[in-house]
Amino acid sequence: MAEAADGAAGGTGLSPSLETAWGLRERSPKGPKPGLTLDRIVDAGISIAAADGIGAVSMGKVAKALGASPMSLYRYVSSRDELYVLMQDAATGAPPAMPADVTGWRARLEWWARAQREVLRGNLWLVRVPVTSPPATPCQLEWMEQGLAALDDSGLEEGWKLSVLMLVSGFVRSDVALMADLDAGMRERGQDPGEAMRRYARTVDALTSSEPERFPALRRLLGAGVLDVAGAEGAESDFDFEFGIARVLDGIAVLVDNSSGS
Repeated sequence: MAEAADGAAGGTGLSPSLETAWGLRERSPKGPKPGLTLDRIVDAGISIAAADGIGAVSMGKVAKALGASPMSLYRYVSSRDELYVLMQDAATGAPPAMPADVTGWRARLEWWARAQREVLRGNLWLVRVPVTSPPATPCQLEWMEQGLAALDDSGLEEGWKLSVLMLVSGFVRSDVALMADLDAGMRERGQDPGEAMRRYARTVDALTSSEPERFPALRRLLGAGVLDVAGAEGAESDFDFEFGIARVLDGIAVLVDNSSGS
């Protein structure tokens, strides 16, 4: 997420991160002609994050990737945290245009959630960047605008609309983060995700079979073959997302119905 206006250094009252993201910061004309561009620096950071994770991104590594000195980067970004903000905005991008045939608050909100998920799954490092403040960069606000507009016909109060967006975005982010954790952990150990889940089912079975009275619910789950099905589907299965987003939207529908009836 973008930084708030804390620590503002310019006359805008915004943080250096937001000044840069919105193109409001003036560059110093002093010094040699720069051989870098802000876009190149941000792209290099994204490439490192995509390959090795957000924790691998540092000013030194970005400079090395660009064949430049770390100090030369500070003509464009004031810190690694500022670079993170710019990387997030660039990788997220503006939301795609919502198709005209997607109508009604539920369909539009679901489309919005799926579009967010697609972006995050294509940039898994995004779910590893700490959320330190509300969204405020250009692309973040465009996504928020689209989400709020999706709820135009819901009849919800404006404050509730924002809470709905936070709920849906939180679910999407959690789904992608869990998928990323499972997939990365399994592959790091050289395991096929599907086989890893089947092995997990066998492990749970072995640990609970001698004490069925202690784990009756788990024994029923194993008996139903649910974990075996999860293993067959593998970590890439969309079942949990489909189930979850439908239940989240069901809950919001109750809120909308109660709001319209009040």
